[in-house]
Amino acid sequence: MTFRTVVLLTATLLFGAVSAYAPAMAANLSDPASLKERAPNEYKAKFVTSKGTFVIQVQRDWAPNGADRFYNLVKSGFYNDARFFRVIDGFMVQFGINGNPDLSAIWREARIPDDPVRESNGRGTVTFATAGPNTRTTQVFINFNNNSSLNGQGFAPFGKVVSGMDVVDSFFKGYGEGAPRGNGPSQGLLQSQGNAYLITKFPKLDYIKKATIE
Repeated sequence: MTFRTVVLLTATLLFGAVSAYAPAMAANLSDPASLKERAPNEYKAKFVTSKGTFVIQVQRDWAPNGADRFYNLVKSGFYNDARFFRVIDGFMVQFGINGNPDLSAIWREARIPDDPVRESNGRGTVTFATAGPNTRTTQVFINFNNNSSLNGQGFAPFGKVVSGMDVVDSFFKGYGEGAPRGNGPSQGLLQSQGNAYLITKFPKLDYIKKATIE
């Protein structure tokens, strides 16, 4: 066997392995039912963003259902390239709508059960957004300040930013509250049009380059 043949054979095998792996990853991300791995009792999620890096320490005993969902979303790459679409000075920064509207449509109905609120919504804590009982899906927010008033409304923190809170504080806040209450992005249009809508209408929004489990 010649050296050239060995190189070509190796390349073919590697390409085949990558080709087979990529669709599997895509298929998993498009199938919420397949992403239900139990999270470790404690883990860290690293977010590399347009403004720098921050790290979230997750405590599963704070909110097990939320911790498990967040673990699977980060591990599968769901948050990669997602925008921080709702940044309210003195309150919180929200993200978690996928930039691909097809994936957003799939995950919009992938709800998880509520967790009891065991930890207060203090500065730096990370919590799933909710629209009522058992409606949490993929959207989360990071508290800028002490927002303990959210505790009685069922918002259960599952982790806290332990590094890079200065990065979180620096995210662009100029657009304010989302439409229709404010002049910021419409969640409905973001869901239906994806990042194309935000890039065109709200180009200054910061975004996640990559999120990984550490």
